[in-house]
Amino acid sequence: MSDAANFKSGFVAIIGKPNTGKSTLLNRILGEKISIVSAKPQTTRYAIKGIWNTPEQQIIFIDTPGYLKPRYELQEKMLNIWNNTLKDVDLILFLTQINGFPTDFDREVLNRLKTMKNPQLAVFNKLDINPEVNRDELAHYLPSSINKVFFVSAKIGENIPELLEAIKYYIPFHQPYYEEDILSDLPMRFFAQEIIREAIFHFFTEEIPYSSAVLIEQFKEFPDKVIIDAVIWLERDSQKPILIGKNGSSITKIREYAERELSLFVQLPVQVHLFVKIKPKWRKKQSALKELGF
Repeated sequence: MSDAANFKSGFVAIIGKPNTGKSTLLNRILGEKISIVSAKPQTTRYAIKGIWNTPEQQIIFIDTPGYLKPRYELQEKMLNIWNNTLKDVDLILFLTQINGFPTDFDREVLNRLKTMKNPQLAVFNKLDINPEVNRDELAHYLPSSINKVFFVSAKIGENIPELLEAIKYYIPFHQPYYEEDILSDLPMRFFAQEIIREAIFHFFTEEIPYSSAVLIEQFKEFPDKVIIDAVIWLERDSQKPILIGKNGSSITKIREYAERELSLFVQLPVQVHLFVKIKPKWRKKQSALKELGF
């Protein structure tokens, strides 16, 4: 780390409606995958901190659940995470996608931002899909609370260096909050849980991803391997044979995906043992959500 008097450290919230690329942007900035990614909306359920360290600054990015109108207890918890994250951050990144802007959800989020005093940057993502977009026309819909506007592609990294330079400007001079070799303040058990959830989102459509949750029952680290026991919760008995598949084919795909991704993450062989449990209406039950860490 460089001279303490000139060191910058602070918190940046990445917000927006579901499926705009918030997790992809965080992973791109960090150069590591710490937030799960899916083409399906509402993949992120927690506030995930990713810590970007350089000799001059430490910036803590917070990937939030997509803003939505809650329909059950889990989504209420996700909205509470969203609201609490914005209270003390040094900068807000409002992330949206170029196509279809502004949606009703975009307008609702922007109305919330009008009342906040935090510095704000608007980031239009997925420039790779629509590079010829009329930028002035889109910027016209933004409130005066937005300090600067950027058009990027988190997927291919276009204009990300320029965005990072702007972010650095708004970060205050402060001692680092974390050790310089830490990528996130979350435990490995959490990332194991999220990678297994990502596998479920990857292999299944419609109700299964949203009706499922993952609970890590055992996480054992050895010098030459990691062994994980995880339980997948489902809401209905009829979902269990779908998740398991014929002769266990589907749950095997989930296990192999999780083992491959986690082995890359921890740089050791990983063995994942999966179990399935029916937990009726878990998304609406406070006790179940507390067990999951909400």
